[in-house]
Amino acid sequence: MRVVAGKYKGRPLRSLSGMDIRPTSDRVRETLFNVLTAGNPEALEGSVWLDLFAGTGAVGIEAFSRGARQVYFVETSTPAAKLIEQNLQNLGIEGGYKILREDLAGVLWRLEREHIAADVVFLDPPYRMQQAYAETLTALADSSLVWAMSLVIAEHEKKFDPGAEFGSLTRIRKLVQGNSALSFYRIGGLPDLNKPT
Repeated sequence: MRVVAGKYKGRPLRSLSGMDIRPTSDRVRETLFNVLTAGNPEALEGSVWLDLFAGTGAVGIEAFSRGARQVYFVETSTPAAKLIEQNLQNLGIEGGYKILREDLAGVLWRLEREHIAADVVFLDPPYRMQQAYAETLTALADSSLVWAMSLVIAEHEKKFDPGAEFGSLTRIRKLVQGNSALSFYRIGGLPDLNKPT
């Protein structure tokens, strides 16, 4: 597993064995970031990310590599949180991030009090935790962390549909890559990505 592009392109990332740590594959990350940059390599400069169920931290680290200013890695597993820290240190990333080991409600409460507004929220629960999709997307729809221009992205199994609407969040696009899929949501389903939904 490696960083796909940007400042840290080609640098290796460590993972952990076990089904609950299922890193977003290089190909899925490449697809995701191709959509987000849409031919503009500087599209993510200065962006703020929330990487939920962060696992190895691969998605948030890829965001750093592409110019993100701040990444909040949310991971309740102690071994995974330590791995994220190790991957960041191995790349020489010394600031601009926080690793939060609280549950989702605690994280949302803390970041809302800090008046954080995320540009991109990425969530990738273990595939067996299907209920976590609805719970997380519903909580995000009610959170001040997500604003009109925020993009919320869920990675999920191709054969599982997390749902099209969660309160104010509406799916605007779905992409399939191998056995995985990416669902993109915005408040009010505002059009985005310069692509058909």
